[in-house]
Amino acid sequence: MAGKPKSNRREQILQALARMLETSHGQRITTASLAKEVGVSEAALYRHFPSKARMFEGLIEFIEETLLSRINLIQEEQKDTLNRCQHILMLLLGFAERNPGLSRILTGDALQGEHERLRARVSILFDKIEVQLKQVLRERRLREGQGFLIEENSLATLLLAYTEGRISQYVRSEFKLEPTAQFDIHWGFLKQQLLQS
Repeated sequence: MAGKPKSNRREQILQALARMLETSHGQRITTASLAKEVGVSEAALYRHFPSKARMFEGLIEFIEETLLSRINLIQEEQKDTLNRCQHILMLLLGFAERNPGLSRILTGDALQGEHERLRARVSILFDKIEVQLKQVLRERRLREGQGFLIEENSLATLLLAYTEGRISQYVRSEFKLEPTAQFDIHWGFLKQQLLQS
């Protein structure tokens, strides 16, 4: 039982940080302002996290676990290549839309002035997602006996660039331009291009 309050407090701190990332657009979050938001002292924050960088890492770990586990589920549930791609892109866009503060981490906007390893970690996450997309696209040849007009690596890069661009627009618009807006139209066009094999 003794460990439970600690993990709850850690969660509270991370949730408060995510909220502040959503509402403090363009402002650097200090440990003093975060402690005030949580309702504890700065010393109490440091009892749960040794540094602000570790707090950001806690949010990045949540993002990684959520996205990568759901991408794995999509691959289990969807058998058609293009359905898999569509669901993966929609997952990324929907996640960003539902978690505006975390979308600032995905774009690196919230990590300006923070430790370099945080940006590197987000970059590695996107690399992992791109590898998943490449794998999905490559499997089309094996699964469906068809390839694409251009190589799968280029297609995966294109699909991820579209997704990252939509998330960046969301952050830049201060969360007014929703990343899922017009996704059906965009995906319809992308799918049409992908099917020209």
